[in-house]
Amino acid sequence: MSIVTKTGDKGTTGLFGGERVAKHSPRLEAYGTVDELNAALGVALATTDLTAPLREPLTNIQHMLFRVGGDLATPLQKQEKRERIGAADIHAIEQDIIALEVTLPQQRQFILPAGKPAAAHLHFARTVCRRAERRVTALAAVEEINPYVQMYLNRLSDYLFLAAREANFAAGSGDVEVRY
Repeated sequence: MSIVTKTGDKGTTGLFGGERVAKHSPRLEAYGTVDELNAALGVALATTDLTAPLREPLTNIQHMLFRVGGDLATPLQKQEKRERIGAADIHAIEQDIIALEVTLPQQRQFILPAGKPAAAHLHFARTVCRRAERRVTALAAVEEINPYVQMYLNRLSDYLFLAAREANFAAGSGDVEVRY
């Protein structure tokens, strides 16, 4: 089967369940931004200065983002063959956040999204995650969606912030504090 289907030539795409929607719909904006987030994490993972302790969780998050995208690509009333995001996923990422928080010095002021390449890429991924969250909340304002998706993205942006800090600390550079 070719990747060229021509089914989207008129500006629509198919959702799981068969419904076709405009490529500029809030649903596509939401899961397209999640896809962009996944690519941003791929770039972070491609940096040579990313430490091994961050690689496995970030790779797991990439897999989870496929579930998030699938959840968003499936209207809530449709039966999903794959498991939707749920409370256990929120709990798992909260545990990852706690594990990172205890390893880092307390943050006392705002920091720049900067530092070593891995940290800078993780900060960038965090901003894409926040945009994905905004797209998901816009979708939720017009259609019913799985509420755990929004919660997961909110926690994920926190995790990525801490992961960026960890990447800088592991490289020996620490946070880049904002000068006022």
